[in-house]
Amino acid sequence: MTATTLDAKTALVVVDLQKGIVGLPTAHPAADIVANSATLADAFRAKGLPVVLVRVTGGAPGRTEGPRRSGQPAADWAEIVPELGPREGDVVVTKQQWGAFYGTDLDLQLRRRGVTQVVVTGVATSIGVESTARAAHEHGYHVTVVTDAVTDMDGGSHTNSIEKIFPRLGETDTTEAIVKLLG
Repeated sequence: MTATTLDAKTALVVVDLQKGIVGLPTAHPAADIVANSATLADAFRAKGLPVVLVRVTGGAPGRTEGPRRSGQPAADWAEIVPELGPREGDVVVTKQQWGAFYGTDLDLQLRRRGVTQVVVTGVATSIGVESTARAAHEHGYHVTVVTDAVTDMDGGSHTNSIEKIFPRLGETDTTEAIVKLLG
């Protein structure tokens, strides 16, 4: 479903657009995702709306059959890409798992600002973005995912999230459409 409106108190939540993540191979060029997210961040800031930059610095404990990083990541691995900031007034949330709500103060930060809707961008569509969008929905926020500002390491997973999951959580649309809704 395309985005129809933005609440008066909408926040942009940018998931894992950090140096170590955007350097990974993705289904869509990470540079485009960063550029679209930066366009949205600038538009939100111009309207005085919150911009939340989420970064991951570790992984949740527990067994998994998936690959785990070995060795030490680069010193700047968790730094937010410079195109996004952070800028004065931005909220930076550091997480240790896929989603940005569990184990962080994200919900508190949003509620203190009166936020009722989140617009979500970032990498990876089926992991950090989807986990964050699901939790936002469960916390009662209106959810909009920007389809040209998300990507995944796996094209099939990206498509499944865009076509099957996100429409059940809220609305989806493009960077251009969201900027227009911001006025």
